[in-house]
This record gives sequence, C-alpha cells and structure tokens, in this order.
Amino acid sequence: MEEKIVAIAGNPNTGKTTIFNSLTGTRQQVGNWPGVTVEKKEGYYIYKDVKFKVVDLPGTYTLTGESEDQKIAIDFITQNEVDVLIIMADALNLERSLYLLLLLSEFHKNIIIDLNMVDLAEKEGIEYEIQHLEKLLKVKFVKTVGNKNIGIEDLKEEIYKKCKEPPSEFFEFNYGEEIEKVISEIVCQFKNLKLPYPPRFLAIKILEKDEYFTNFIITKVDWKKINDLIMNTEKFLNKPLDRVLMEKRYGIIHGIVKESLIEKKKELKPEITEKVDRILTHNFLGPLFFLFIIFIIFNAVFVWGKPFVNFIELILEKLKIVFSYLNLPIWINSLIKDGIISGVGSVILFLPNIFLFFFFFAILEDTGYMARAAIVADRIMHKVGLHGKSAIPLILGFGCNVPAIMGTRILENKRDKILTSLSIPFMSCSARLPVYLLFTGIFFKENQGMIVFSLYLLGIGIGVLSIKIFGSIFLKDESLPLIIELPPFRMPYWKNVLIESWTRTKYFLKKAGTIIFLGTLILWVLNYFPHPYNYGTEMNFIGKLGSFIFPLFKFSGFGFWQAGVALIFGIYAKELVVGTFGTLFGVENLTETLRFYFTPISAYSFMLMSLLYMPCLATFLILKKEVGIKWALISLFWSLFAGWFFSTLFYQIFSFLKGGTFVN
Repeated sequence: MEEKIVAIAGNPNTGKTTIFNSLTGTRQQVGNWPGVTVEKKEGYYIYKDVKFKVVDLPGTYTLTGESEDQKIAIDFITQNEVDVLIIMADALNLERSLYLLLLLSEFHKNIIIDLNMVDLAEKEGIEYEIQHLEKLLKVKFVKTVGNKNIGIEDLKEEIYKKCKEPPSEFFEFNYGEEIEKVISEIVCQFKNLKLPYPPRFLAIKILEKDEYFTNFIITKVDWKKINDLIMNTEKFLNKPLDRVLMEKRYGIIHGIVKESLIEKKKELKPEITEKVDRILTHNFLGPLFFLFIIFIIFNAVFVWGKPFVNFIELILEKLKIVFSYLNLPIWINSLIKDGIISGVGSVILFLPNIFLFFFFFAILEDTGYMARAAIVADRIMHKVGLHGKSAIPLILGFGCNVPAIMGTRILENKRDKILTSLSIPFMSCSARLPVYLLFTGIFFKENQGMIVFSLYLLGIGIGVLSIKIFGSIFLKDESLPLIIELPPFRMPYWKNVLIESWTRTKYFLKKAGTIIFLGTLILWVLNYFPHPYNYGTEMNFIGKLGSFIFPLFKFSGFGFWQAGVALIFGIYAKELVVGTFGTLFGVENLTETLRFYFTPISAYSFMLMSLLYMPCLATFLILKKEVGIKWALISLFWSLFAGWFFSTLFYQIFSFLKGGTFVN
C-alpha cells in the first residue's frame, strides 16, 4: 500500500493534538526526537488506498534555528519527504496562525490550513470568506471543530487529494524591492552549495540575524559581501532588517484577514471566562486555587489508584502462590517469584497511579487551566530561578518522581528542564513513606507527624539548594519571563484525554518495564549467588557488597552491613528498604532489633539518607532518558553525596549536642 507523510505544524493551543488524535486514533506512538528530549508523536491511518503516517511537530509561533523544538520542525520538513503539511490555525486568532504560514510557505510543500475551533469563533461573531482567503494565500482551507470531531472527514479527503497532486502554486511573500534585491543577491551566493534548507528561506533567516543559520553558512560564502549588503540595506531603511521583515509580514496578514472577515467581532461584555481568569490569576487567590487543585489531584492519584494497586498486588501474590505449587527447580522458582514477579511487578504496581496522573494532567491541559497555573506559579518559581511551569512536576514529585520527571516535557526551555529534573529526586515520593512510618513508629511515637513533615520540608530545601548550585555553576542563564496566551476555557474532549493518558502510560510501561526487567535479573543474580547460601544473606554477593560499603556510614550512625544492603536494595525501589530489614531481621523481631541497632538520632539520620540519596533505579533511567546520561550521573553522585553529607552532619551535630562529643 502506498504510504504518504503528513506533518502537522502550528501554534500551541490551536488543537494540534486533538486533530492528531482524531486522525490517528490509538494507532500512535510517542518517543523522543533523536538526540533531544522534545517529544515526538507519530500515528497512522488508512484512507481509501493510502496509508498516511502523521507526525505531530512541536508547537511553535515562529521558526528559528536557536530553539530546539523549532529547529526540529524545520529539520523534519526539510529532511523528510513531507507530502502534505497541515498548518493548524485558531479561528479566534487567525492572524497569528498565518504568520507561521508565511514562514512555512518558503519550504514549497503542499499546504492545508486547518481552521480549527470555528464554532467558538462564530459565537464571537467571527467568520471568514474562505474562498477569498484561499485565493489570496493560494492554500486550501478546511474548517474543523476538533473536540467534536467535526470536519475530520473533510480534512482526510483534502489530505488525500493533496497527496495525489504535484505541489501546487505557492504563495510567495514579497518583502518589497529593496529587501527582495538583497534576498536575491544572497541566494546567488548559494548557487554552488548543496544546502539542506531552501536557499530563499536561508537568506531570509540570515537577514533576521538568526544565530544558528548564520553560523551554519558563515564559512561557506563571502560573508563580508553579505554582511555589507545587510548593513547598507539597514542604513537605507533606517531600521534593523529583522524588525522590517516582521512588520511587513504582520502588515500583509492583517490586510488579508481584514479583507476576508465577513462579520466584525462583536463588542462583548466581560465574559464569565474573564471573571474566572481574574480569580485564577489573582496574586493571592490564584496560588490558593492552584494548591487546592494540586492537592486534589495529588490525593486522587493515590486514593483512586489504591484499589487498582491493591488488585494488581493481589494478582501478583496469587501468581507467587501458583508458582510455589509448580514442580520447578528451586533456582527457576526463585527467579520467577523473587526476581521477575517482585521486580517487574513493582513497576506494574505504578501503572494505575501513572495513568491517573496523565489523565488529570490531560484534563488540565484540555480545559485550558494549565496556562493559568503556569502564570500563577511563574511568580513564585522565578524567585528560585525557574520557569513557572516547573512547579507542576515538582509538586507531583511528592507522588512519584518518575512521572514527575516525565512531566518536565511541558518545559520548553532546556535549562529549566534540567534544573527541575535535578531537583525532583529530592521531593519525598510516596515510596519513602514506609521508611518514615517504620522508624517514626519505633523512635518518634510522640511526634510522628512532625518528624515526617520535617523530612518533606528538608527534601524541598535540598531541592531548592540543588537548583541554586547547578543554576549558578553550570546553567547560569536567566530563565526567560513567561509569555503565554490564555486559551479559552472549554470542556475536555474525553476521547482525547483518554488517548493521551493511555498513550503516555503505555510508553512508560514499555520503556521502564523492559529496563526494570533487566535490573531485576541483575539484582536477583547478586542476591541468589553464590549458591548454596540462603537468598539474601551476608555470604551472597549482595551481602558482601553491603559489608563492603557499610564503613562509609559509620559516621552517619548506621555502620552495619544490613543497613548497607537495605540502602542498596533501596536503589532499586525505596519500598525495599523496609522489606530488606524485614527479610534480614525477621518481621516478628523487627522493632526490637531496630531498637538495638538504631538510636533516635541515628534513625533520623537513616531516614535523611533514605530521603536524599538516589530515589530509585527507574528515576535514574528516566533522568537519563529525559536530560541525558551526563546530567543523570551528576544527579546520581550529587544525591549520594547529599544523602551521606547531610545525614552525617545531622548525626554528628545532634550527637555532640546530646553527649558533648562527636562520634567516630
């Protein structure tokens, strides 16, 4: 079957994802663009005799080579045989969408404008003479209402027609005699070069002083001649060329839209949306509402997910029982029960929470609240040097660090993404809670809640400290001010929400699950061999490893090999810290044995270590995937150092205060 490539480009909040989901349904996959962390969505659908591969490009307002997501859009269009390019346009703000059309038209692709949300525009009295727009811009318009699945069949039919046609006549914007002359002279400089970009597009980018494209071409041409051309033209026009180009584009777009507008926008009284926005973005009420929403989501993710988690846990327990009755060799039985079921099962247990996390996240995005939340959080996060959107994954890190780090994909700026990802592992995830409950229940019965609360606050404090340290040493750039358009509130499109939730959950299951499976096998081997020692004893490899590292924790107050083993198992999953103590000491005698090994000061020191050092293997692997191996390793070593340093500092200071001497 013939296969064609369809790319969807457009501004954020124009309904790109909704249209992508409507075209492809569940036949889609999410991944990263090679070498970067910007998310890539691909999907397929079959229409008549053609199989269409649809690629959802990163949302953008303009095209520069200096922005990671914008460069991806440029590279994809230039390096792939895109048969049809759909440009999503918001019917409520057509001028802004057409600005992107003028830039993309330089690529000479078959273009369709998807005029989305026409129902909302008509409610506000905005309607366009489509045929006139098509005649002026020489592109086909299709009207859609993405969240109601209106116009999708028309869009499919138009895509089909376009892919069967040769590239049609293009709209080529004329920048005026002086500038067109300069563009032509620069293009002449490219005549003997094999370029990955259209020559005219490259010439325009040079006139705009785009640093990426200037650096790309500067050594390949007579740069002095080009630079003289630019300087002379700017002198003649008495304005910077990038500003002149932008003004000319907006000028022609404004004229075209005005000429095509059938009904002028009504003079509207303040809408309910505006009144609600005044509350949601209010300096005082906005943060309160934001915290309330996050609190509700935070609880719902775990309260609603608990029955499903319990159900999966029950199935895993039953599976273990079933394998106990099978007449399998002991080592195979141990591998399946202690390794695969316990190991991979701990990942599967996360699935209900992860699905709910993405479900609520998709609702917030689909209703338009996320843009309001970003504005509110921006004022707070800027005080610690981060973008406002960083607050959302940081708060969700209290639930589970893994989806929280995946949530940093909402951050467009790479610096903010790295700094936020490095601080998330210090947010006290729910997996640490069993450790806190075990130790506070034994050593701090009178003020259990206060001790646990202090650990959460310390985690936040170390996270902020990490942002300050890495932000001032490695990533000194200031976070850009938040410039965001408030989209209209709308009911979530439930099909879209469910597809988004499942697609992301499936991705987590596929990637993390396979990696965890490998980690499980490695841990099982270390725990089982050398045979015939019992599983999980000092004579096994893992026990010897615990004996090897426990002297490191002598000054922290827990210098014995069982603590070392518990911390090693905690790298795999923090819940296993408690499970390891249970296995090594026996559940019945656990309380008395821990009282023998720990004091209240060393118990707090151990909880501090459990809070701060590497959260779990899955978090490290997700960090590696999201920000790269270099930053994942920096996070790993920093968290290990922070865990050891602060637990040792705490233990020594409080031992001195109590006994008048340091402990060695």
